[in-house]
Amino acid sequence: MIELIVAGALWMIVAALALGVAKRSMPLLRESARGGGGEFLRLIPRIAIGVLGSGFIAAALPQDSVAYWLGSSSGILGIVIATVAGAMTPGGPVVGFAIAAAALKGGAGAPQVIAYATAWALYAFPRLLSYELPIMPARLVWLRVVASLPLPFIAAWTAMLIGRP
Repeated sequence: MIELIVAGALWMIVAALALGVAKRSMPLLRESARGGGGEFLRLIPRIAIGVLGSGFIAAALPQDSVAYWLGSSSGILGIVIATVAGAMTPGGPVVGFAIAAAALKGGAGAPQVIAYATAWALYAFPRLLSYELPIMPARLVWLRVVASLPLPFIAAWTAMLIGRP
């Protein structure tokens, strides 16, 4: 039910934006629709592969090991493992979130999956080495990493306080 509400809200936002752009310029509306449609067509196969891949990963993961190392009862050790795994995961959202979904299906606890996703988003080392260090000063990159180190633990702890999703 909530998915329908979110989808409906997103379509209403799209319609409102389209009306606003149409008021400014019809050629701009056509160009925007063409660009958005192209992005949609490029993104759909990636999402489909990610969803299918997460299903395969979930089936391949040994559920006993996932539940033991990353389950709700794994505590701080499970959060540390999930944080390190998130930091080491290469790739974009299709990869990161597919692995998170697979771990959740495989028996991982919500706080551990939240720590994984937070660590992946904040300081994935492959991205850090490929993009951040070559572009930004090294001191700034390492300062950002050190400043963000506690955030996966804070996110997991907050999830534990709030309760099961």
